[in-house]
Amino acid sequence: MAQKILIIEDEIKIARFLELELGHEGYAVDQAHDGREGLNKALNNQYDLIVLDIMLPFVNGIEVLRKIRQNSEIPIILLTAKDEVMDKVIGLDMGADDYITKPFAIEELLARIRTALKRKLQKPELTKALEIGSLKLDPDKHSVTYENDLLELTKREFDLLRHLIENKNIVSTRDRLLEEVWGYDYVGDTNIVDVYIRYLRSKIDDKYNMKLIHTIRGVGYIIKDEN
Repeated sequence: MAQKILIIEDEIKIARFLELELGHEGYAVDQAHDGREGLNKALNNQYDLIVLDIMLPFVNGIEVLRKIRQNSEIPIILLTAKDEVMDKVIGLDMGADDYITKPFAIEELLARIRTALKRKLQKPELTKALEIGSLKLDPDKHSVTYENDLLELTKREFDLLRHLIENKNIVSTRDRLLEEVWGYDYVGDTNIVDVYIRYLRSKIDDKYNMKLIHTIRGVGYIIKDEN
């Protein structure tokens, strides 16, 4: 059975172009041309992936993403304009799997779709809580606690911490963190990793006066059994 993709895009010509190209690649394609229609389809139908424009009538793409993520972990690729930097950051923080900037080459979008769908199939289902000292991360509940305190982490912070704990005692390079946590081929400054490491340290290391995340200068970051 063909994998089904929902395109939420208000520019009819772009939506039709994507439908034709994705159909040619063997995908089954559905369309919505505003945020309200797209959200309704996303919540009431089964799709394998969503291509979501940020600038949409009625309900913007960020809000559509937020509401979908309350109910589903379906892969979502954002379509953004060049000047929508903050929207990209917010979208990734809220759980978008990837983004692509307009104008884009269809081959690049197809590659990102294949990557997102492959990652979905390979994603392990973890049921065992992960622990480092008094810090406990529960993948099923999507929660992090230190002793009896519940930590408030964004999805990106949670995913980054989870990766580091799953790979404890192993140094994770910035490139590896970008690939496995952000889930897209990042071109440019890898400073975003350092920014999120600082977020985690402020919420864990600084708050509880501990040394959880270690910097390996010039390489990356590591969490060790003994902190």
